[in-house]
Amino acid sequence: MLRLPKKMASVARTSVIRTEVLQSKYGSYNTNAFRHKTTFSFPWDLSKTTQNMHVYAIREKFKRGHKVIVAASPPTEDAEVATEPLTKEDLVGYLASGCKPKENWRIGTEHEKFGFDLKTLRPMTYGQIAHLLNAISERFDWEKIMEGDNIIGLKQGKQSISLEPGGQFELSGAPLETLHQTCAEVNSHLYQVKAVAEEMGIGFIGIGFQPKWERKDIPIMPKGRYEIMRNYMPKVGSLGLDMMFRTCTVQVNLDFSSEADMIRKFRAGLALQPIATALFANSPFTEGKPNGYLSMRSQIWTDTDNNRAGMLPFVFDDSFGFEQYVEYALDVPMYFVYRKKKYIDCSGLSFRDFLAGKLAPIPGEYPTLNDWENHLTTIFPEVRLKRYLEMRGADGGPWRRLCALPAFWVGILYDDISLQNVLDMTADWTQEEREMLRNKVPVTGLKTPFRDSLLKHVTEEVLKFAKDGLERRGYKETGFLNEVAEVVRTGLTPAEKILDLNYSTKMLNLSSIFLNKLCPACMK
Repeated sequence: MLRLPKKMASVARTSVIRTEVLQSKYGSYNTNAFRHKTTFSFPWDLSKTTQNMHVYAIREKFKRGHKVIVAASPPTEDAEVATEPLTKEDLVGYLASGCKPKENWRIGTEHEKFGFDLKTLRPMTYGQIAHLLNAISERFDWEKIMEGDNIIGLKQGKQSISLEPGGQFELSGAPLETLHQTCAEVNSHLYQVKAVAEEMGIGFIGIGFQPKWERKDIPIMPKGRYEIMRNYMPKVGSLGLDMMFRTCTVQVNLDFSSEADMIRKFRAGLALQPIATALFANSPFTEGKPNGYLSMRSQIWTDTDNNRAGMLPFVFDDSFGFEQYVEYALDVPMYFVYRKKKYIDCSGLSFRDFLAGKLAPIPGEYPTLNDWENHLTTIFPEVRLKRYLEMRGADGGPWRRLCALPAFWVGILYDDISLQNVLDMTADWTQEEREMLRNKVPVTGLKTPFRDSLLKHVTEEVLKFAKDGLERRGYKETGFLNEVAEVVRTGLTPAEKILDLNYSTKMLNLSSIFLNKLCPACMK
């Protein structure tokens, strides 16, 4: 971590930057000051006393040009070796630095898809993926991301293309202002991928779980962090390797203005995440046969690693805030530390020990904010907090649904009236009810019984909130909800529709159903 010398820091603290102040339950804190070079007084009341926050390191790291980190992207580059330990307040301040005024809120969409050889219908090999990445880079002016001699992704502005463990092809989109821009970005990406892939005889399918091949048939990507995860996963759950190699998702990343705003959005997002799972459920087949689930992808997360996944009931506690999330994250076992362009296996070890300089693989070394940032990317709850909130409960799908997911969440979380309506609706939902929905929706979707009715009827009201919220934004974005509006109207999830296709055509050959019939729709 980069720090001012203590004497300089003492002098710098006398110069307090006065800019717009946002309110937190811990007191007033200044988010704009993270953009300035000067260290400043940061009055958090963390233990009934006022403490100074040293955020020069956060500001300086941003200044030095570190890239925005998103799930499945390469880690931040090595920072200078920390000479003093980070404090918990530094970690809290890192999360708080994500607060921004509403006019600066943006929409970041990430989506994954499976690639396959059109002749053999087998998954893309790494060699084919490398060829695809190199060709996209050369044809469409993307910067290559390398790990050793292997190309593992691309970067262009604030967009990046990366690889999940089994070669799932992911676009992590730029932070954009409107859903029109988001959908244009999706279309541009799919056009570029298709232009190169067709020449190679490669197709793509948007679905939540690999419908045809066994796990042993999936190629392993040459990324160091995935080797560590692959060795660790079987120790903490029975389905972690399936999560790594055979699932695809779409998610949206959204901003907050203050700690209080983050809390409201986090709670609404967790309460409604099973509804999003139902609306986008799209993974009913495993190894060529119906698997008994509408969202196998969602079911897999129930036994991947419960230390780092789930519905986070503590978010609904009165004491919840940035500090409580830091406490949670500190207790999530580590995967790795990234040093000198190599991954060091720290799986199962404690970030708290790392804070104290007692991490066994690198004894005496303290974490940097880069290490903290990387650690946060290895936590996988249904809603994840970094310097923004990630909605993580949806299966991958064709492009219209890729645009519908951010529309659903933006209409709810970026409109004060809709957000409050959701909070009022879900205020008396119990922890047991939220867990019940989380566990049953992957099987029964919108037909899941809830109180005196079905989840479908709750979803009808929630969808109206989303539509009203988009209308109040004034960007004419409500059309992006058409895909999910049809799901709610019929009560049939995408998974049920493709099951019907399977049964009605009497085809259990998923090569024909998915790869020949449904796949072309993924790219239109």
